[in-house]
Amino acid sequence: MTIKIDKNKCYGFMAGCSLPSYSPYGVIKTIEYLNSIFPNFAVIQKCCGKPTKAIGQYELFKERFQSLQKDIDDLKIDEMIVACQSCKVTFDEASPTPTHSLWEIFPIIGLPQEVRGKAKNSDVVFTIHDSCSTRYMKELQDGIRWILEELGYKYIESKYSREKTRCCGFGGMVVPANPEVAKKVMKRRVETLDSEYVVTYCAACRSSILQGGAKAWHILDLIWGPVVYSNNLPPSDVLASPIKAWINRYKAKMGIKNALK
Repeated sequence: MTIKIDKNKCYGFMAGCSLPSYSPYGVIKTIEYLNSIFPNFAVIQKCCGKPTKAIGQYELFKERFQSLQKDIDDLKIDEMIVACQSCKVTFDEASPTPTHSLWEIFPIIGLPQEVRGKAKNSDVVFTIHDSCSTRYMKELQDGIRWILEELGYKYIESKYSREKTRCCGFGGMVVPANPEVAKKVMKRRVETLDSEYVVTYCAACRSSILQGGAKAWHILDLIWGPVVYSNNLPPSDVLASPIKAWINRYKAKMGIKNALK
């Protein structure tokens, strides 16, 4: 389905849970850019409730999502934009509000002029880890590849990508339920990737790929951060520390307030 932007509508944005926990800077820069594009724009920082659904607490999920939907309705949001793939699937299943992935929106609105082609001299060849929850969403996956090409990065497709992608080891709440199995899945996933330089579009996936032994960047790191060269190390695995993750989420909350003033 082709997405048509109508600037008379109010567009909402939700980054999800793991992304603000990882990169407040990336979230804030994205919000500032979207706010410059859409005249009517609102931001929600909240959990979609997917974890409760994943462990079978369906009534609690309904309660949490109803609270989120009330916020959307109260803000008079016509269409939502989400950066999290689990949020995308959850919204599609549970919300009457049309919802788009941020990675589908970027190719439509374009990237800022100052970042286009900035990485044309990078000597890194990335491979892409596609999120398994959206394995059949081709437009979303195409958007990630479009972004890399616009930035000037080179990439190769691994055998297990797009609809054949494999779980990073974080899905289905397996990390808290069975951490040893999760570690095995993380390591196995990295072994199927054709480059030690990996780009993800999920912060939790990035954490898993790092724990599996590869070098991983989130796509927002590549858009808003410095150009990556082969001698650069990826950002640290903030999500491995609950305290640091919650501090980042608070920083994101404060930054969002300032960005929308």
